[in-house]
Amino acid sequence: MRPAPAHGGALLSSEVKKAVQERFFSKLESKVTLHFFTIEFNCMYCGEIAQLYSELAELSPLLEVEVHDFERDRDAVRCFKIDAAPCTAIVGERDFGLRFYGIPAGYEFRSFLQAIVDASRGRTGLPGELRDRARAFRKPVELKVFVTPTCPHCPSMALAAFQLAVESDMVEAKVIEASEFPQLASKYGVMAVPKTIVNDVAGFEGAASASALVEFIEATLEES
Repeated sequence: MRPAPAHGGALLSSEVKKAVQERFFSKLESKVTLHFFTIEFNCMYCGEIAQLYSELAELSPLLEVEVHDFERDRDAVRCFKIDAAPCTAIVGERDFGLRFYGIPAGYEFRSFLQAIVDASRGRTGLPGELRDRARAFRKPVELKVFVTPTCPHCPSMALAAFQLAVESDMVEAKVIEASEFPQLASKYGVMAVPKTIVNDVAGFEGAASASALVEFIEATLEES
């Protein structure tokens, strides 16, 4: 399920809207706010992102959207620790550290919707053993997951990062659409996606299970 052109200039067709409501938004338990940070110049998809969020917010009274100007609203930028725009902070009753840089389109649409659900519920579908290990992290963990909308293997990696951030107060997850942030992708040597970076000191390419990601984080923290 992906955003698809619809009649009347809408981004989401009636079929997609129905699927979003039935598969995702029916599971919402508390309010979620999408804090969308936009920028006036050199933003390829800011208009489309704003429209997408407006259409999503119409599908549930528990989803709200707040738009911030990245260059002018410095208090919000500092509050949500936003590094660049466009970026969306997915915030439930508290801020779990879920950030999506770029447009959540293509294969990433589903993982973005699931992140909204998890933020609303304050819990994920991770097995109890993995939740316990994530909550046992004793040092801060920043996950950067580079993705593209056309990558079929990226959503599982993005979702795993988001799930760990929901389950552990020590984890922040940044999913970054690589083609919209080429300088950042170049900085981290992104040659293929998904690519996951842990605390800017270690990383790997390719999809991995949530269990493998937890194991990699544990090993990275031990060495740091």
